[in-house]
Amino acid sequence: MRCLIAWLLAAVLVQSAAGAAAKKSRKPASRRAATATAGKSAAKKAPTRKAASKKKRKRAPRPLPFVDQTAGDFVDGDDLAIRRAAVEALGNYAGSVVVVDPNTGRILTIVNQKLAYRSGFIPCSTVKIVTALAALSEGIVDRDTPVKLGRRYSMNLTTALAHSNNPYFAILGTKLGFERVRRYARMFGLGEKATMDIEAEQAGELPVEPPANGGVGMMTSFGEGILQTPLELASMLAAISNGGTLYYLQYPRSQQEIEQFVPQVKRRLEIQPWLSDVKVGMRAAVEFGTARRAGYGQNEPVMGKTGTCTDHRTSTHMGWFGSFNDAGRNNLVVVVMLTGGSSVNGPVASGVAGNVYRQLSTQNYFAAGGSLPPVGMISTQACCGQ
Repeated sequence: MRCLIAWLLAAVLVQSAAGAAAKKSRKPASRRAATATAGKSAAKKAPTRKAASKKKRKRAPRPLPFVDQTAGDFVDGDDLAIRRAAVEALGNYAGSVVVVDPNTGRILTIVNQKLAYRSGFIPCSTVKIVTALAALSEGIVDRDTPVKLGRRYSMNLTTALAHSNNPYFAILGTKLGFERVRRYARMFGLGEKATMDIEAEQAGELPVEPPANGGVGMMTSFGEGILQTPLELASMLAAISNGGTLYYLQYPRSQQEIEQFVPQVKRRLEIQPWLSDVKVGMRAAVEFGTARRAGYGQNEPVMGKTGTCTDHRTSTHMGWFGSFNDAGRNNLVVVVMLTGGSSVNGPVASGVAGNVYRQLSTQNYFAAGGSLPPVGMISTQACCGQ
């Protein structure tokens, strides 16, 4: 009997030991499987350096394809120093650059003339210059008037121009009304040819009634319903730069025409009392606003206005920058209009203009009083292609 009990006890102990061993064996296997699974998951979540580098390279922006924006341009009579600077600054961007002497209305160069002579594009936020001068002239605001934009938020004209605030200018447009906005836009040269000697130039357009999309508020903040050409914007900015004289733009095409050049006044604008208020806002745009890329030196400040929007007629994304500098008697008006995809906008256009000013400054163009090419240098085909 004792032997039987001892044998049964031994059997139980052996079975228990075997079960414990099996359980112990299963647990590490389970952990190993879990570890292996976690490892695979981690491998998916944490790519190798090579994979991460490859992924990063895919995000890098592609360089712009080469497009010769000078093809077909006729540049006999151009100021070649300005022509070279404008072509190099524009680079591969699709668009046009117009440079004008604001004190005479002489066109010094047009890069991509075919585009510049077209019937126009939506002006985007460059129209805010028209809105600002109209509102100042009509006594709706002065430079320091706070315009309420929210329960606890207001803005004055300088800041609104610097940061291109849309609600601010929509409010001014609503207070002005459509007829006054249209009258001032026409007075500043929009909707009519800017030149007197370029047959290929087509005029922009002004709406005859408030735009269906957003009404006058969209018209005075985005330029809805308006078609503007780079030449029209250059003409208006020349008048702001020179104190209120709107010149016919003229494009002399030979040394003889340059020597016989006579400025032609289209009309004189009674805007002198408010020009300084607008200029302060345009300078603020370059110093701390949307046009910071245009700045290059305190001794030759640039004043300008950016514009960014989509021309829905053509589904073209626009980048505008209209500007002039303050370099004594050697001022220039530089207008940049970029067309293309989402990579173009007003700040990018301001950088193009800034490069024009900067290149000319490094050549002492402004300090030396500018340069006119001698007769032997005036050559269309030899200059400034890319």
